[in-house]
Amino acid sequence: MSDYEQLRNALFDLRAGHLSRRGFMQRALALGITAPVALHLLRITGAAAQDATPGAPAEASLAAAPTSGTEGQTRGAGGELKILQWQAPTTLNMQLAGSFKDQLASCLVTEPLIHFLPDGTPIPCLAAEVPSQENGLVAADLSSVTYPLLEGVLWSDGEPFTANDVVFTWQWVIDPANQAATASLYEPIANVEAVDDLTVKITFREPQLGWYSYFSSAQSGGILPQHILAAGADAAAFATQPIGTGPYVVTSFTPNDNVQYAMNERYREPNKPFFATVNLKGGGDATSAARAVLQTGEWDFAWNLQVEPKLLRSFEGEGKGNLVIVPGTAVEFLTLNFSDPNKEVDGQKSEWQTPNPVLGDKAVRQALALAVDRQTISEQFYFGPPGEPPASNILLGIAGATSPNTTWEFDLDKANALLDEAGWVLNGDLREKDGVPFRLTLATTSQNEVRQKTQQLLKSDWGKLGADIQLLEIEASVFFDTSAGNDQNMYHMYWDISEYAWSPAGPYPLSYMLRWVSHDGANIPQADNGWAEVD
Repeated sequence: MSDYEQLRNALFDLRAGHLSRRGFMQRALALGITAPVALHLLRITGAAAQDATPGAPAEASLAAAPTSGTEGQTRGAGGELKILQWQAPTTLNMQLAGSFKDQLASCLVTEPLIHFLPDGTPIPCLAAEVPSQENGLVAADLSSVTYPLLEGVLWSDGEPFTANDVVFTWQWVIDPANQAATASLYEPIANVEAVDDLTVKITFREPQLGWYSYFSSAQSGGILPQHILAAGADAAAFATQPIGTGPYVVTSFTPNDNVQYAMNERYREPNKPFFATVNLKGGGDATSAARAVLQTGEWDFAWNLQVEPKLLRSFEGEGKGNLVIVPGTAVEFLTLNFSDPNKEVDGQKSEWQTPNPVLGDKAVRQALALAVDRQTISEQFYFGPPGEPPASNILLGIAGATSPNTTWEFDLDKANALLDEAGWVLNGDLREKDGVPFRLTLATTSQNEVRQKTQQLLKSDWGKLGADIQLLEIEASVFFDTSAGNDQNMYHMYWDISEYAWSPAGPYPLSYMLRWVSHDGANIPQADNGWAEVD
């Protein structure tokens, strides 16, 4: 029996009263599950209610979205909000969004069934309440979940929002013809059924501990309007002029440049949104965006300021704006291509069965890892506290997923020794093995000073190992674009190493972790699967 099955059975025993909370915790810890994750599973399945204060509403924290201090607020009283998102969006269809820049621009219009608070607690959005086993909406065996939907919600064009829209969204996303970036995330779902106009039931192919991962969050959970897209509306046109249930409507959109939003007068909360209009401007670079907010005050908010801390602090000293630094779950990382980006097979490169002649050698991968100066990158390029080790895991902000035993070291001598032992011979400044030169391409997004400086540092240190590193800088709108015909995007990966950031969409990071599982090639974007996004 797998660890997953043992954990699932422990939850079933707990729900049936055959196992105490203490007993469940003991089983979970024996399986290697950390205490925070086990407690989170107790809470999310409703089991935590066993120890609730008598008479206290067990679901109070899950039943309604927080007001966030908006009582007494007047709709539109905030006037115009001016946002600089220097990595400009290319689509406003959340289900086609290939990166944060598109997801963020979409979420002002499109909404999911549930959202998550910073601590991972789910809260309702288009759902009337958050399901749990305690309220009977999550099946005892975790094979299905039922969502009651908010009554009276209207699409921005006046049509009613119903369970049929949720069903349609699932059907649209899994249809290969639509090339949804989120398609693989919804593969565990066997069926989505409209029980009635305001009730939708999701049935899984197998029991799902992470039942709350679907139709949730602003990354992949956006519900699409059946009455628009099922009627034959052009999906490309919808991606530039979407209809949603959110607080704003799009008045104009120039891809890779600017989005103008106005209030959705049909939005269900009468005192929201606070800002009458939103001007989201793209283009330029992170440094220019920082100047426009912190130094000149011309703009209200700038997103993703990947600028050296010393420079940002100097801008803040001008007194026009304030830096807000919030720990998050996004991780900046390097991905290695195990396929050959230079060999063409049936019209494509990086064909998954063509091994990378350099990175296919484990000693090379280990040597490169030893030659990454994470401490310098953390302290000088980001806001890492001096002397404290940088993040060592690809999962951050989820306490139960922290791996305290994972460490990294920076040791060029050890790296060179590994390469010597593996037969990579230094010939002048360049190593080679069996006639294959130690030559790699490293790609990331352009107009990003921090990433460009990271590239230069990696090139320098890897050069000390006898590697020749070619640097590629690609416009973010191209790098993150999911189009099948775009051979410069991160999904084709026609280079050796990528640098970018990603994060889980919710507190159950299974789909995020699946990005590092190949499933014998089935989970790798290739020409024969339309370059579908990896799980």
